[in-house]
Amino acid sequence: MSFAPLNRTNYLRRRIVSAIMSALCGLAALIGLILLGLILYILLKKGLTGLSLNVFTHPMMTPGQGGGLSNAIVGTLMQVGLGIAIGGPIGMAVGVYLSEVGGNGRFATFVRFVNDILLTAPSVLIGLFVYQIIVAPFGGFSGYAGAVALALLAMPVVARTTEDILKLVPDTYREASTALGARNSTTIWKVILPAGFGGILTGVLLAVARIAGETAPLIVTSFGSFVFSMNMAKPMSSLPIAIYRYAQSPYEELVNLAWTGALIITFGVLILNIASRVGHHLVSRGRR
Repeated sequence: MSFAPLNRTNYLRRRIVSAIMSALCGLAALIGLILLGLILYILLKKGLTGLSLNVFTHPMMTPGQGGGLSNAIVGTLMQVGLGIAIGGPIGMAVGVYLSEVGGNGRFATFVRFVNDILLTAPSVLIGLFVYQIIVAPFGGFSGYAGAVALALLAMPVVARTTEDILKLVPDTYREASTALGARNSTTIWKVILPAGFGGILTGVLLAVARIAGETAPLIVTSFGSFVFSMNMAKPMSSLPIAIYRYAQSPYEELVNLAWTGALIITFGVLILNIASRVGHHLVSRGRR
């Protein structure tokens, strides 16, 4: 077999095009980092202005009374926690079905299509759906309705992540388990899921990060409240709703609290992302 000699002109042209594209990609990444840095700088500058102990110990109050965001923080933790407790297991079950059971069958293809629609659906649409099936029939806003809306937003994220992670598990794991006489259900439970645990956990934490900052679905489901309450059967406050309402206030004190709430959510999401990466790394090292 013989190869034609490389044309020097074509070689130089390819090198030039490659250098230009590399420079453009580097420039795009630099612009993204600069914009992210500016966002974080402004968030820190504005958010630290209203940060005090009252933010974590006092509920939302009218201006001049030293109010905080404790009820909003607790409301967010409770609704997000219940939402991921509902949507996480369902999403994992859907992901396992699509990866290990359904394959490329018609029903699995349909489920995958519906899951993709839920991934791209506007969050306010999910909120209106929950309003129609929970808020309106039961006659009032509630933290439970907000948690269901967040669960519907988290479920497709977890399902897609679980499916993608399980598909990365080598087929030799399945073949070895089957060769030892294990049933398909045993192979999934004892072999496949443990092998993909780190990635699935990362997907769950990413889903938490996604729903923690949702505002639109909570406005029409949990509505928000200025009262500190842990009763999820009643309207319940949350940080996104507090930020949304305080940001429109003419009072500087409340606007500062809105920036502080945004800072708390941002660093909460950042901690979750770091935790997911560290956890995934530790799990991967433990399996080597």
